[in-house]
Order: sequence, then C-alpha cells, then structure tokens
Amino acid sequence: MSLLAPVAWAGRAALHLLAGIGRPTIFALQVISHILRPPFYPREFAHALFQVGWFSLPVVGLTALFTGGALALQIYSGGARFNAEVVVPAIVAIGMVRELGPVLGGLMVAARVASSIAAEVGTMKVTEQIDALVTLSTDPIKYLAVPRVLAATLTVPVLVAVGDIIGIAGGWVVGVQRLGFNATTYLVNTVDILEFWDVGSGLVKGAVFGFLVALMGVYHGMNSGRGAQGVGRATKTAVVAASVLIFAANYVLTELFFTS
Repeated sequence: MSLLAPVAWAGRAALHLLAGIGRPTIFALQVISHILRPPFYPREFAHALFQVGWFSLPVVGLTALFTGGALALQIYSGGARFNAEVVVPAIVAIGMVRELGPVLGGLMVAARVASSIAAEVGTMKVTEQIDALVTLSTDPIKYLAVPRVLAATLTVPVLVAVGDIIGIAGGWVVGVQRLGFNATTYLVNTVDILEFWDVGSGLVKGAVFGFLVALMGVYHGMNSGRGAQGVGRATKTAVVAASVLIFAANYVLTELFFTS
C-alpha cells in the first residue's frame, strides 16, 4: 500500500485539477448558450451595467493616471542611459493601449466586481434565494449569470478605452511639466505612433477580461459553501481566479495578436 500511496495522491491531484478546469468551462459554455435565448432580464442587465461600468470608472481612471505618469518617468530615466529620451511619448502610448491599460483595468475590475458578484450570489445561495428562483421556474444562470457576464463583457472595453486616454494624458502631463517636453510635439508623436490594431487589441483584451471577471464571480458565488466562511472563501477565490486568468489570457492574446 505504501508504494501505491504516491500514485493515489497523484491521481487525486490530477482529478482535482481536471475538475477545477472542467466545471468552470462547462459553466462558461452554459452562460454563452443562454445569452441569445429568451427570456431576457433588461432590468438586471441595466443594474449590472452601472455596477460594473460606471462605479468602476473612478478606480480605473486613477490607476491609469498614475500608471501613465510613472511610466513616463521610468522610460525617461531608462532612455537617458542611451540618449533616447525622445521615445517617451511612443512607449507610453503603446504600453498603455496594448498592455497596461487592459491588464490593470481588468485587475481593478476583478478586485471590485468579481468580489462583489461572488459575495452577492454566494449570499443568495446561503439564504436559499437561488433555490427560490428555481422554485419559481427561473433559471439562475439566465437571471444571475447572463446579465452580469454580458454587462462586464461590454463595459470593460469602454473602461479600458477611457483608461488608455487618461493614462496617456497622465504621461503627457508628467512629460510636459516634469520632463520638459513640448506639449504639441508630445501629442503629435503619440498620435503618429499609434496604429488601429494597437488600440483594437487592447479593447478585445478588455472584452475577454470582462467576461472572465464576471464569470468567475458568478461561478464561485453559485458554488460557495454554507455560512459566512463559505461566502468569504468564494469571494477570495473569485478574485484570485479572475486575476490569474487575466494574466494567462493576456499572454495568449498577445501571442495571437503580435506574433507572426
């Protein structure tokens, strides 16, 4: 038996890993299959739009503003070693719209929205409100998951676009006020360096990140344990899972978009 113990442990770990991948995947496919099928719940969708989009705007904007300013300082400091300070506007713009804008925006939304959704849905499960929905012939996935996932998928790209603008503006302010760049030249260099797909790729990433954030929030909320501890654990797991998936999806999408 002692010789088989490591094999049994490896088997249990493999099954646990496969279940951890398979269950969210099946749940995601169920959500996607329900998006275009009636009934629809416009009130829940509108509420989710405000919760995910409007109320996330301040934290995303502030994060982008300070990130753009810090990025300009760092690039200027590093570029000074090679007499390449002139590249500050170009790298700030490309770095924000391709990577930092979508990723940091997604992480801020994950911290705020995934935890909120998981806590809300988990509390509904603990108080048996989800069972009540089933009793009333209302599909919980249709009523709880689809509006939140759809709202996040549509609004996070908008947040990313706003964050890109604010981040580039933060770099512009630091570049002009602290680093001595000409204001007009800085803006012209920024506009000249950006291409359509630089911005478009970031918006596509934002849509994917929004989908993952809301999906993890609803999934872990619906599968939370009983009691306050179960809801707290589901909230924590939702944020961690959403953050890890954002980084993994970011690498895959970057590989897909920018590697021939």
